Amino acid sequence: MPPTKTAVAPQFLTGRWLFGLLSAGLLMAAVAYDVGGDRWDAPLQTLTLPLLVSFTLTVLIGVGVVPLLRQLKTGQVIREDGPQSHLKKSGTPTMGGIFFVPTGLLLAVLWASLAVGQLSGSVVAIALLAVWYAAIGWWDDWQVLRRKSNRGMSARLRLLLEAVGAALFCAWLVGTQPAATTITAPWGWVWPLGVGFIPLAVFVPMAQGNALNLTDGLDGLAGGTAAIALLALGTIMGTHPDLQILAATMSGACLGFVWHNHHPARVFMGDTGSLALGAVLAGLGLASQQLWQLFIVSGLFFVESLSVIAQVLYYKATKGPDGVGKRLLRMAPLHHHFELGGWSELQVVSTFYAVVAVLGLLGWLVQRT
Repeated sequence: MPPTKTAVAPQFLTGRWLFGLLSAGLLMAAVAYDVGGDRWDAPLQTLTLPLLVSFTLTVLIGVGVVPLLRQLKTGQVIREDGPQSHLKKSGTPTMGGIFFVPTGLLLAVLWASLAVGQLSGSVVAIALLAVWYAAIGWWDDWQVLRRKSNRGMSARLRLLLEAVGAALFCAWLVGTQPAATTITAPWGWVWPLGVGFIPLAVFVPMAQGNALNLTDGLDGLAGGTAAIALLALGTIMGTHPDLQILAATMSGACLGFVWHNHHPARVFMGDTGSLALGAVLAGLGLASQQLWQLFIVSGLFFVESLSVIAQVLYYKATKGPDGVGKRLLRMAPLHHHFELGGWSELQVVSTFYAVVAVLGLLGWLVQRT
């Protein structure tokens, strides 16, 4: 592969500055939502407080866990066919999901119970789904580290385990919340899916988990975009205060993780974190009957997945007699395409942050129509 020409980001754009902009944007969005909805009469049901508490706890826990991961030699194995500029990241601790995912989930269960006056079955069920996906991701990460290659568990086994977790969550939804089988679309449209809900409910967590996993390729990218998407969902689910709290605590946990993960990253989330985040997003959309809004807010993750699928299909379709095909993109997923086109890592991440923020605003506007 020829050497990659990487553009130099503007001097004002550093990892620390980008993290500051992300933090300020999330905080302003949460405060604006709470003030606009007169939510401070019940502080426990705001988005701002759980966001800030989860962020603070995650940062503090990470201060202890990140050096421990380094001591345990959990250094990331960088794919050799990726951008050459990423090879210097080899050895950066991975499995960061083990400290920020449990923090956000446990805080959500406790906070939602206090806020609504009882244990929230929806929050617990989504948390269990996320833990299941985190366990799958952890095992995959562990196999990569043990073998010192990019090959973790087999794709078939991973998808099977993801499907089992999604099916159990779907069974819980159908058994305890029959209304969840109905999707509320914009402009008051209501789509009762009936039995058609089952394959959809199994597919959504699998799709979201793997989409987040594909997005996790640059410093601060998956954590930051997930934080924005989660908070956006929190502003959309006004009739589900317990789910709003889960969205806020997980957004804060992602932001706390980005504190340690912004460029240059000191830790990566690994499959442990990315699969769990996808499960949380999917669980929120399914339990709140907001799958349409979830699709809008998660648009970037969807495009990242499509870029990989399109790359593979185009390569196979253009294979010549020598067995070599053409590439639709310089490299997939999409963020690598921009990198190889000359964008710096910070330019890609900041642009993707802006895209998800616009999609989040669009999802909120659609919800209000």
